[in-house]
Amino acid sequence: MNELTVGMKGSAQVEVVHENTAAAVGSGALEVFSTPSMIALMEKAALELVAPCLEEAQGTVGIEMNVEHLAATPVGMSVRADAELIGIEKRTLSFKVEAYAGEELIGRGIHKRCIILNDRFMEKTLAKLNK
Repeated sequence: MNELTVGMKGSAQVEVVHENTAAAVGSGALEVFSTPSMIALMEKAALELVAPCLEEAQGTVGIEMNVEHLAATPVGMSVRADAELIGIEKRTLSFKVEAYAGEELIGRGIHKRCIILNDRFMEKTLAKLNK
């Protein structure tokens, strides 16, 4: 298991296809990479960056996302999201996130994730069904 350290970097990539366009996910009418899909890719980059540093019973959940979507990306292009761990405060991890289509910066912002115990988190979540 690696240690969490400020400055760690990682990335995730996806091809823009109909299923992740604004028209398909309901966030717009056009066949361009959707903002929800960009956010999900940024979360994936952050999640995969820190996963090898966690204990087996641990995971992370997204708790905050503040991003700008700066440019449209058509079907057929590839989008890469980069995440850099910029802060560790107890169980809260802060990331600088950016998304690129080719060399063009299409999105940027700050994302926060909380380290959780997976079983405990799911137990508390599923208990809501019994209320």
